[in-house]
Amino acid sequence: MANNDSPVIMCSMRAFKHPDPSDLTLERLLYALSDPVRMEIVRCLAGVPEATCGELDGGRPKSSMSHHFRVLRDAGLVHTRNIGTTHMNSLRADELDTRFPGLLSAILAQH
Repeated sequence: MANNDSPVIMCSMRAFKHPDPSDLTLERLLYALSDPVRMEIVRCLAGVPEATCGELDGGRPKSSMSHHFRVLRDAGLVHTRNIGTTHMNSLRADELDTRFPGLLSAILAQH
């Protein structure tokens, strides 16, 4: 028999911190893109409005992907928001293009 007097505990996920576009540096951006896994994530996000971490992990371990997404967020390349327990990621293309005009397009054009 269920106990209806037990308290309901609601928890919300902590919001991620994202750097202000004026604080983005070319060095941090290029460092983030120097890793093939992170470059692959950015290329995937360039083709979609948003994607979950699971859609972008390529079968890699969650701990490894958490690191890659943190580096991308810290560099200002990716915006991550929570929907329940799901993390939705999007490329900050407009903000990047304002800060570094044409850079992201040039990088994405390279194969």
